Amino acid sequence: MEGEAIVKILTGDLRIGLKEGLVEDAIAAAFTADPAEIRHAHMLTGDIGETASLARDGKLSEATLRLLVPVKCMLASPLARDETNDQPLFEQLSLTAPVWLEPKYDGIRAQLHKSGGEVSLFSRDLRRLNEEFPELLDSARQLEGDFILDGELIAFAEGRKLGFADLQKRLGRRMSHGDLFLTNESEGSSVPLRFIAFDILWHHGENLLDRPLHQRREKLDAMALKSPFQAIPIHIANDPTEIAATFKQALQDHHEGLIAKDPESLYSPGKRGKSWIKLKGVMPTLDCVVVAAEQGHGKRSDVLSDYTFAIRDEKSGELLVIGKAYSGLTDSEIEELTEHFQRHTLRKERRKHHVEPNLILEIAFDSIHLSPRHSSGLALRFPRIKSIRRDKNLADIDTLQSSKALLPP
Repeated sequence: MEGEAIVKILTGDLRIGLKEGLVEDAIAAAFTADPAEIRHAHMLTGDIGETASLARDGKLSEATLRLLVPVKCMLASPLARDETNDQPLFEQLSLTAPVWLEPKYDGIRAQLHKSGGEVSLFSRDLRRLNEEFPELLDSARQLEGDFILDGELIAFAEGRKLGFADLQKRLGRRMSHGDLFLTNESEGSSVPLRFIAFDILWHHGENLLDRPLHQRREKLDAMALKSPFQAIPIHIANDPTEIAATFKQALQDHHEGLIAKDPESLYSPGKRGKSWIKLKGVMPTLDCVVVAAEQGHGKRSDVLSDYTFAIRDEKSGELLVIGKAYSGLTDSEIEELTEHFQRHTLRKERRKHHVEPNLILEIAFDSIHLSPRHSSGLALRFPRIKSIRRDKNLADIDTLQSSKALLPP
């Protein structure tokens, strides 16, 4: 167990079921500090350990945004498309001004820092990506001034945006831990990248977090970015009809949807509020059969909460794995499924139960792409369990052929 824990710490895959807010509250209690000040310091440093040290030393007020030190990204709250037919979107944004609409790209969120001749690129989970994208850093060094840009890394070639599957070729993936940032030398180097910037947090010595979005955008536009960098296009909508039309066009352009933003919004690292709203189409789903169940982590270490699921080859009848998911069910549902899978275990390998294929799950996902990772030759991006389909049996699950029909053009 100790060896397994060390591996998970080193790979960043230690899921312990503990919320960051609880850790922040614990630090506040330990050092008799204001929980709000703890959260603010953590927001700026992006490092819970550094935040604890500042609290211990009574120096929380010294927490500040710094070049070459990543902070958590501001997040958009999700809103299903069928909830945006009319006024509700404007009410949720509390708008007194037109809403800004940006295309939602199918890429990797990234933060680009430059201080003098030193440049660093960080992922959404604050990992340094310098070794993976040296040519992007070389180009960034040619840009003027010091800055922190928030944006999206996308695969881009021959004048058009490529899909996430193409980006996967560049990034690679660890088979056991799903690490997106393991470079695939054999085929990744040929996939070109573009950095789409949609915000700027620091520019020429000025912290811009407390500036409204429209002022930050002026700073971003003034940089006059050139390839492989680009400022994200903005459409200004004044009514729900314009939002609907822009959303439809975004889907036709093969984007995931739109991000709607209040132009007066401040940048709040790590926060998900109502000033940024993520508009996505109805997520596709597949009916899959569970073929394996594993013990979870943290508070779920005693239940079977991680499920490997499969589709069916219509020609041979063979069950082919297409993914794994551990989110979407309630605690009571997980307990129920644990009992079910324990009764229907065919064989056990440490924490993993290979089970009879007799329980169907409806799996929602963002996108599907070709991948050698699973026996189906397909993989789902961000799969999550939508429901237990007690009304369906093995003959009703989706097939390899129907799943391939969902691949992007």
